Amino acid sequence: MRAGAVLAEGPVWDVARQRLWWVDIESRELHSYGPAARNDRAWTLLDRVGFAVPTARGDFIVGVGGGLARFGPEKRGVVTPVANVERKLRGNRFNDAKCDPAGRLWGGTMALSEEPGHGSLYRVDAGWQIARTVEGVSISNGLAWSPDGCTMYYIDSPTRRVDAFDFDLASGDITNRRTVIEVTEGFPDGMCSDTAGNLWIALWGGWGVVCFDPLTGGQLAKIEIPVEAVTSCCFGGPECDELFITTASRDLDAAGRLQQPLAGSIFRARPEVGGEPPHLFAG
Repeated sequence: MRAGAVLAEGPVWDVARQRLWWVDIESRELHSYGPAARNDRAWTLLDRVGFAVPTARGDFIVGVGGGLARFGPEKRGVVTPVANVERKLRGNRFNDAKCDPAGRLWGGTMALSEEPGHGSLYRVDAGWQIARTVEGVSISNGLAWSPDGCTMYYIDSPTRRVDAFDFDLASGDITNRRTVIEVTEGFPDGMCSDTAGNLWIALWGGWGVVCFDPLTGGQLAKIEIPVEAVTSCCFGGPECDELFITTASRDLDAAGRLQQPLAGSIFRARPEVGGEPPHLFAG
């Protein structure tokens, strides 16, 4: 889809509505795309929107600026603030988020200036208890869990690596941080996992999405994209076997836009493996 986005990000498949939700961060837009009818609907929010995560209630939790809010698409797109998580850090915003298998929300922040070490990773449980779990983050990005729920994977993009944590599904505690993948081509951005437990990682500056085996750190496959800044990916579609991929045009000059006319578009691929539907926020 030729979306013409500045910074398309955060794709997530909505099983109930059979639509792809994504955000254009710099344009402050939340989008809902129906692949079957090829129609896209957009809402403009009051601040940069980093993500939209579906909930068990049927609405969405959105990261707007440094806070969290509820968004109801069937309620005229009303945005209701819930938690101003980083109210003392006005130069920060939420960037990427995902829910764990128990329905907790994990969302990370970054400085608008991209100054190193100013962000954090937060955990939000169903009762809206919020805990800072990782500090000193530069650009909080991809999150994923192993099929057995015992490992959480996490990307802080400038480190050019994927780190793993031992994950306690009952408590949500993370321990034993270690590096499992080192990226040499571009910077790792958004991420999702497939049913085999492999990780699909969007490469900012890497012209594609690469599949890695987190047990060996080895590259298994690459989907080439005709855009340099590939931002994120997710599995979706009726059988959850289609990979939706977001891209950005933000850093291109006039010559770059001519060379990459599809920058800011949403792409769809069919790898030989599928994924699981997204976990829903339980709160």
